Amino acid sequence: MSGDGVLERALALLGCFSADEPELTAADLASRTGYASSTLHRLIGNLLEKGLLVRTRGHFYAVGSRLWELGELSPLSLRLRERAIPHLMRLYEATGENVHLGVLDGDPERATVLHVGRVTGHRSIPTVSRAGGREPLHATGVGKALLATRDEEWLRRYFSTGRERETVNTIVGEAELREDLQRTNARGYALTREEMTLGNISVAAALAPIQGLPPVAIGVVVHIGRADERLLARMVQQTARDMFVAVREA
Repeated sequence: MSGDGVLERALALLGCFSADEPELTAADLASRTGYASSTLHRLIGNLLEKGLLVRTRGHFYAVGSRLWELGELSPLSLRLRERAIPHLMRLYEATGENVHLGVLDGDPERATVLHVGRVTGHRSIPTVSRAGGREPLHATGVGKALLATRDEEWLRRYFSTGRERETVNTIVGEAELREDLQRTNARGYALTREEMTLGNISVAAALAPIQGLPPVAIGVVVHIGRADERLLARMVQQTARDMFVAVREA
């Protein structure tokens, strides 16, 4: 195998793991990758040796600590998340609700929110998000805040592909979503009402652009029955401003 081939195969194998399936057997990996048995076992052996895979219970494998160690060297960790944590905590302490920090990731046709940080507690409502997880731009508060920062050429490419309806309230049509983004820019924060999860409202705001980092946004997710939109918006907007200063100076 060529060097590029080895890397591509290793990434494909590591990409088989997910939050729903963090541990897989060799048979699972074979079925997902289609690799021949000899290729698969040689690749698993190499990844185990380098710490990129680890054996867990029985004959299961999981992502190794070396990958986590390398990931922590990313600017998203060292520069963004580490500087953002105090601000995330203050927003959580003020609201008692889920606080999400996300960045825009990917080309317009496939772009998503990549969650860099999350703070939650026993009073917070359940959400599907997690640090390191992805969610759609059009159905989440953080996602809409990020979408509202994009120029027309970027949006043209984004709207060239379809969007899935996460709930009955999800806005998927281009015209309606564009109107929603205009409202986001006019008021200075994004708002979703039961668009990703029924019963939840999300309020989010984008940070001003920071050189060397992708577009960043912060948001809170609250049960719709106890959401004070204006109060949450003021707190989220102030947090975004404070966080921008802290991260920009990093």
